Amino acid sequence: MTSWLSDAVFYEIYPQSFADSDGDGIGDLQGALARLDHLAWLGVDAVWFNPCFASPFADAGYDVSDYLRIAPRYGTNEDMVRFVEEAGRRGIRVVLDLVAGHTSVEHAWFRHSAATDGDDRYVWSDRPGPGFVPSPGRRPGYYLKNFYEVQPALNFGYGRSAPDEPWRQPVDAPGPRANRAALWEIIAFWLDRGVAGFRVDMAYSLVKDDPRLVETAALWREIADRMHRTYPDAVLLPESDAGAPADTGVRAGFDADFFLPIHAGHSALFNNGGAGLLPWLPEHEHCYFDEAGTGERDLELFLRLWDDHRAGAGADRRIVLASADHDYSRLAAGTRTAEQLGAAYAFLLTWGSVPAVYYGDEIGMRYLPGMPDHEGSVFQPSYNRGGCRTPMQWDGGPNVGFSTAPADRLYLPQDPDPDRPTVAAQREDPDSPLHRLRRLIRLRRETPALRTAAKTTVLTRGYPLTYLRGRDHLVVVNPGRAPVRVPVDLGRAAVPLEVSGAAVADGVVTADGFGYGIFALS
Repeated sequence: MTSWLSDAVFYEIYPQSFADSDGDGIGDLQGALARLDHLAWLGVDAVWFNPCFASPFADAGYDVSDYLRIAPRYGTNEDMVRFVEEAGRRGIRVVLDLVAGHTSVEHAWFRHSAATDGDDRYVWSDRPGPGFVPSPGRRPGYYLKNFYEVQPALNFGYGRSAPDEPWRQPVDAPGPRANRAALWEIIAFWLDRGVAGFRVDMAYSLVKDDPRLVETAALWREIADRMHRTYPDAVLLPESDAGAPADTGVRAGFDADFFLPIHAGHSALFNNGGAGLLPWLPEHEHCYFDEAGTGERDLELFLRLWDDHRAGAGADRRIVLASADHDYSRLAAGTRTAEQLGAAYAFLLTWGSVPAVYYGDEIGMRYLPGMPDHEGSVFQPSYNRGGCRTPMQWDGGPNVGFSTAPADRLYLPQDPDPDRPTVAAQREDPDSPLHRLRRLIRLRRETPALRTAAKTTVLTRGYPLTYLRGRDHLVVVNPGRAPVRVPVDLGRAAVPLEVSGAAVADGVVTADGFGYGIFALS
């Protein structure tokens, strides 16, 4: 197991919206490079870039046209190498998003396949059917899509044959073998240039009709074992799939699993309706981190899903838990305001997961409803991903310091609120969300019991949530607005390490509204 991952704090960068260096209104690598010191100051250990490869951007870069070339809007391959080198000098690793299951229709592989009978790099059928799209080239028939029609599914074979679907190929057919070889070439190409690994988009979508993902896991295990032999410090992280058996990531050789916002467990914690509900998630009337303080059942759902995953994957399985991401509402969404974020930060940094902070969540950037449909951001009327992809808010200058472009040329509109949070303003306020998160990151780094390996023991459920990390560290979290108190028999004194509105005295834990505390027991 890659040791650095256990203690890492990730920072997800949506490159289009992070920092623009050339005034075209779109973020780029040179802009991100200029902001590396912010990440070093914050204390994160790893950057996760959303897709940076060449693309027509019908789906914000998740439609790749060339895996071996940085998209010109972001810069060059040399710019990425320089970013990796400069990040490394600051103790920060770089993980890239790898779209493994499909390409763009503009990829050379697909253009050739659509023009050539017998090229089986993609899944082709001689008849229409669910998920199949008419061929755009000389080749007759229909290709299988993975998400949007412009994202044709690469052919990694099928887990089962079907007499009435003769296009189903086994996983060892020539097309699937060619795609496995290409996948390794892509991984090795970027690892040779210094990146630390990959987060794999739709990782479990590769082999179709694959009961228990047996063939998909075997495919990834082959790649992961080879990668770990050749690049022992590199990591592979799969996108969450709530329908996958809990042990899939272990069987596949992935280095951790994800509880992302598309996962019911994450939604039970943080989904307060900011972006509408995803169609595959159970509807939560409330969530635990909601000021109403009525999310006890949602907390129970999270704890059950967490425990079930650990039971299936192993008690020491590393799980990445994100504040938010590019596909869903931000931490500050719906009615959740900046004053409520401290409790959420405290939970994320002490629960025992591998924390991931989505860009802008460190200052409480808001999810903005009503954004335009840009680069495929609107998947359905109630599901607009654009609201969590708005420009990073750096300072009080034009376009909040994101870009010198005219406002109408920005990738997405900025937050129009004159009181919108910025990095510059919060750097000056020691009680700001930014400083609170920074202190919690530093405390996690300095305290082994708060990191991933230590045991987590829940003491009280509901409001507040209290739990032990290891044997001698107590965490108290109250996401609700109302003050709360609960008896907790510790038998030891509790020394505050990082506290906001929480106390322990005479066997009773008290917490103000949105209060939290981390205590050393002695």
